[in-house]
Amino acid sequence: MSHRLGVARFTGEVYPGLRTHFTALAESQTPTTLFVTCSDSRVDPALITQSLPGDLLVLRNVGNFVPAHGCDPASAAVVEYALGFLKIPRIVVCGHSNCGAMAGLLHPETIEHLAAVARWVEQADAVRARVAHIPPEQRWLAAVRTNVAYQIEMLKTHPIVAAALQDGLLHIEGWMYDIGDGRIDVLVEEGVTSE
Repeated sequence: MSHRLGVARFTGEVYPGLRTHFTALAESQTPTTLFVTCSDSRVDPALITQSLPGDLLVLRNVGNFVPAHGCDPASAAVVEYALGFLKIPRIVVCGHSNCGAMAGLLHPETIEHLAAVARWVEQADAVRARVAHIPPEQRWLAAVRTNVAYQIEMLKTHPIVAAALQDGLLHIEGWMYDIGDGRIDVLVEEGVTSE
């Protein structure tokens, strides 16, 4: 389906069925989850969680990274807005199978011609070090899984996240999404459970 046909279907068929929902959203939002994931076109947070518009605040970038506090104002702004303004009680960091960012991290020579990507991926050098002992045929998947845990570590460098965890106001989960079979594995859970 072309994008234009999709828009026509949305405005003509989908929106009318959700008019009341969108009318409420036009005034405010109360998402329950900050969903951090990769910008990969195969990963659709709303689809895999079966969420409606307004349910998720989404932070997407190459590799589902959450740079350490003070390193990336754009990511920090999303995290602060989510917790400080919207009072979101749950964060999910979702990695996925066959992640190109992890492939580039493990084989930097494949992305050296992409200067911005290479610099971005370097911030996960600790992940490469943590999986260096794993057999090469298992390393890519291990890097994806390890990266999820590492990004949660980076999330906790943000003062607003650390405070929310300490005060029992936040639940963080790390997920691994297998694109080929649609499976979601929960790898990490921390903090209070809030649904």
